[in-house]
Amino acid sequence: MKDKLKKGFTTGSCSAAAAKAGAYMLLSGRDKESIEIETPAGIPYNAELLDITRGEDFVSCAVRKYSGDDPDITNGILIYVKTRVIPDGKQRVEIKGGKGVGVVTRPGLDQKVGNAAINSVPRKMMEKEVREVMEIFDFGDSFELTVSVPEGEEIAEKTFNPRLGIEGGISIIGTTGIVEPMSTKAILDTIYVELRQQKEEGATVAVVTPGNYGQKFLFDEYGYDIDKAVKCSNFVGDTVDMVRKLGFKQMIFAGHAGKLVKVSGGIMNTHSKEADCRMEIIAAAAARCHVSEEKLNQILDCATTKEACDILKELGIEKQCFKYMVDKIKYYLEKRAEGELCVESMIYMTEYGVLGKTQGAESLLEKVKSNK
Repeated sequence: MKDKLKKGFTTGSCSAAAAKAGAYMLLSGRDKESIEIETPAGIPYNAELLDITRGEDFVSCAVRKYSGDDPDITNGILIYVKTRVIPDGKQRVEIKGGKGVGVVTRPGLDQKVGNAAINSVPRKMMEKEVREVMEIFDFGDSFELTVSVPEGEEIAEKTFNPRLGIEGGISIIGTTGIVEPMSTKAILDTIYVELRQQKEEGATVAVVTPGNYGQKFLFDEYGYDIDKAVKCSNFVGDTVDMVRKLGFKQMIFAGHAGKLVKVSGGIMNTHSKEADCRMEIIAAAAARCHVSEEKLNQILDCATTKEACDILKELGIEKQCFKYMVDKIKYYLEKRAEGELCVESMIYMTEYGVLGKTQGAESLLEKVKSNK
């Protein structure tokens, strides 16, 4: 039996531990080698403290990010918090972003535009842990907590942050304090944030594609800015749910035939481990065009969508077949949205260009491009 994958701790947990340690060392006058906090998930985190620096009114220390078995780009980086006394008698806890922590530049994120990209749960964690220390020592003044990540700006360039509107560094994130290895939650969270940003910036139509192929297609074929299309990866059904929840009434779903053929069969997660009936779906569409049993069997024996499409092209029925499939995509996605969403769809293939589109797809895309 395989060993269970190890969980890690978020940048929010690291920040809360470093903040608590700084407050404790300031008020006690003693150094600490480690400190324990409780994460929102109820799992304790005993963090080793590194690079401790003392000043007259501050203590700075770091915690090394541990991501467990999750392939997290932030694994191993140091998260610093400088904890400084503010002698004002107000018992406040102020939280700021320093070097390597991004600044929010677009609406729709957890924090307002202009704020440091330190999300609300990490902020609450930091304040909770520091206030526990303040209570122990009966501390009547305030603390200023400045989070910094020396490698943050460089790492952020390899993340979604610039696309989302977070500039100058990484985000301090986490809703449970725990990093779940190989979780899809991070992907789904990113999809939701991008859709929410579009909504808050005035978009009325959600433009969704499974991946980069779809984005490139929209740009090359229709001049639609690829940065405005939301990539849903394999999570088609979840994305439709988000689009509906956010109040969009119209959606364009465009992409490569390899993914979209599956959706035309009602498949809402297009990962190969979930389902793969591409040849059966293409063969069913061809059967509606009354092709021979021999050709249907050839399609069923194909290994790739491209091979099957070559047969449709040879028979001169590719437009009919893919028109049928985009109409089924429209049907299934609107059904998923329980009638609260009008969906238009386009299917393309690199070698053949546009293979099929629903009746209102192009006009809706023109509406998006003109921001009407």
